[in-house]
Amino acid sequence: MKIAVLGGGNGSFAAAGDFALSGHEVRLWRRDAGQVAAHRAAGSRILVKDHSGRHDVKLALVTTDIAEAVGGSELILCPAPAFAQTDIARLLAPHLRDGQVVFLPPATFGSIIFAQAVRDAGNQAKASFAETGTLPWLTRKHGPFEVAITIRAKRLPVGVFPLDHAPHALDVIGRAFPDAIESCGDALSGALMNAGPIIHPPLIIMNTGPIEHFERWDIHKEGTQAAIRRVTDALDAERIAVREALGYRAPHFPLAHHYAKEGEIWMYGRGSHDRLTDSGDWRERIVLTEHRYMREDLRLGLSLLVSVAGLAGVATPLAKAFLAIGGAICGEDFAHGGRTLATLGLDNLSKAELQTVLRNGF
Repeated sequence: MKIAVLGGGNGSFAAAGDFALSGHEVRLWRRDAGQVAAHRAAGSRILVKDHSGRHDVKLALVTTDIAEAVGGSELILCPAPAFAQTDIARLLAPHLRDGQVVFLPPATFGSIIFAQAVRDAGNQAKASFAETGTLPWLTRKHGPFEVAITIRAKRLPVGVFPLDHAPHALDVIGRAFPDAIESCGDALSGALMNAGPIIHPPLIIMNTGPIEHFERWDIHKEGTQAAIRRVTDALDAERIAVREALGYRAPHFPLAHHYAKEGEIWMYGRGSHDRLTDSGDWRERIVLTEHRYMREDLRLGLSLLVSVAGLAGVATPLAKAFLAIGGAICGEDFAHGGRTLATLGLDNLSKAELQTVLRNGF
C-alpha cells in the first residue's frame, strides 16, 4: 500500500524504514529542507537495524512538499510529538481526500486537533483520524539515516475519530500492522491508552537528581526502582478510573503488564522492558526543561488526563501533583497551559454531548 510518513524523528524513521522493509511504497515528509536534500543525496535510503540484522531500504520519496507526500496515500502516519501536532495538522489539512486515514501513534487526543484543522480549512473530505497507546516501535536513530528497532509492538489498541469511520480506518491501519491492531472504541478511549503520560512523569520527576547530575542516565534501568513502580501503578490507577467512569471497558492495558514476566500481554509483548534496558539506547542525556518526556508526556498528557477526569468526576491527585512539580521545574503553570478540553474547544460539552461528537464527528 501507499503510505506517507510525516516527521524526521526516531518514530518517523522507524516507520518509514519498517514499512519499506515490508514492501510498502513509502513517502517521507519533513520540514527541514537541508536534511531532506542530504537524505536525497544519500539515495533516499534508511538503514534499519533489528534483531535479524541490518537492512538497507529505499524510500519512494523524501520531500518537503506535504501535498506530494500524502497525495494518493491510503495511510498517513504521523508519530511526531504532540506539541508539533498543531503546526503539522494545519499544513496537512487542505490536502486530505476521501478515505484517507491519519494515524497518530500515540497522540494525546491529537485526533481532534487534526480533525479540527481539516474543518477549519474548509476541507469536506471524509477522512478518518486514529490514535493508539504507544509508538509501534521501541526505537532510536543511530545516525542521520540509520535507525535501530529494538521491539515492534504486538498489540495496538486504536481509537478512531469519528467512531462511525472505525471499520474502514481499522482495515487500512491493520494492513500496515498485521495482527497488531485492536479496536478500543473512540478517539478519547485511544487517548486514554497513552502509556507515555503514565510511565515517564514518575521516572523523570523522581529521578531529577541523577538526571541532572550524570551526563547520561537510563531512567528505565537504574531509574526504575520498586518505590517508583508503586507510584507508577497508582498513577495508572487514576487513568483506568477515568476510563471506567466514561464507560470504556477492559482491556485497559495497565502499565504493570509491561513489566510482568507472565499474564496478559502488553503492547510490546513480554520481556520488552528487559530488552529495552539491555539495548543501552535509553541511556541518554535528558534536559528536563526541554525533553519530550516533560513537554509532551507530563505537560500535555497529564493536563489532558486531569481535564477529562474533571468531566468524569474522578479524583487525580497524583496527576495533579506531577503537573505542579513539573511546572515548578520549568517555571510554568502546567495545569492551565497544557492540553485540556478547554484548549481543545470541547469544554462546553457534557459527557453525553462529547460522546456524540466522538461518534459522529463535527
